[in-house]
Amino acid sequence: MKGGKLIIFSAPSGSGKTTIVRHLLQQEELNLAFSISATSRPRRGKEKNKEHYYFMSLSEFKNHIKNDDFLEWEEVYRDNFYGTLKSEVERLWAEGKNVIFDIDVVGGLRIKKKFPEQTLAVFVKPPSVDELKIRLKKRSTESEDKINMRIAKASVELATAPQFDSIIKNYDLDTALKEAHDLVAEFIK
Repeated sequence: MKGGKLIIFSAPSGSGKTTIVRHLLQQEELNLAFSISATSRPRRGKEKNKEHYYFMSLSEFKNHIKNDDFLEWEEVYRDNFYGTLKSEVERLWAEGKNVIFDIDVVGGLRIKKKFPEQTLAVFVKPPSVDELKIRLKKRSTESEDKINMRIAKASVELATAPQFDSIIKNYDLDTALKEAHDLVAEFIK
């Protein structure tokens, strides 16, 4: 695989990485396209296949693993696999785009390791774990048990921040958006 730039945004759930990525995608001068991840988890709310994720059954996902179709993959929660299909990145590169990812920390670091020179890996740090819990509850998309699972995982994820190229502290969204834009603009030029 050879192509354009790869821009990774990773963070614990509720840190604001998706908001930042959506903002960056609207900035035409950055020439970004979103890498849609594959997952074996069920759809939530109004999620659509091939728009939010490539939804697949557990057995389909495992077949893709066996066939080496993934750039990276991870069992993020029990039987909930997430991964980046090589074909997805190749498709976006063929369009002449820089590829941006909203991805878990393990997957993000795996891509960075495979493509160290063409990857910018950014960690989005939340104000606090308590603030994360508030944000996740406001979403109203998951049970209390799922939220607690995500909070427990957040501590482990926060410890990986120093392995990323850059850390954006998302205490103020406007500041975080500007910082993200400046980082990406500098990286792709």
